[in-house]
Amino acid sequence: QMQLVESGGGLVQAGGSLRLSCAASGRTISSYGMGWFRQAPGKEREFVAAMWSGGITYYADSVKGRFTISRDNAKNTVNLQMNSLKPEDTAVYYCGAVIGSYYYSVAARYNYWGQGTQVTVSS
Repeated sequence: QMQLVESGGGLVQAGGSLRLSCAASGRTISSYGMGWFRQAPGKEREFVAAMWSGGITYYADSVKGRFTISRDNAKNTVNLQMNSLKPEDTAVYYCGAVIGSYYYSVAARYNYWGQGTQVTVSS
């Protein structure tokens, strides 16, 4: 199995930045598509960003130009750099891993999940 642990969440003012990290163990992330999702209270888990084979990246329209997903294969870690944060970005952010799927934005397709890290953006 694969285990994922998110870190880097916290409280930040609107316009500020945070860098989330997802540390994987049990499997190497190079074999998986890696995604970031977020979930606010009472809402469904929402796609944020993904990195697929060959380094192809995908972003939700709401975060394009502000968020950047990246991999550090040597550390077996995937990161999410979040800039120009808005209050509506407030959510628990989850890291997911998927193999054998093209549905990068569909949470139900992901095979493994971390426990999440809270991001709170104040106005």
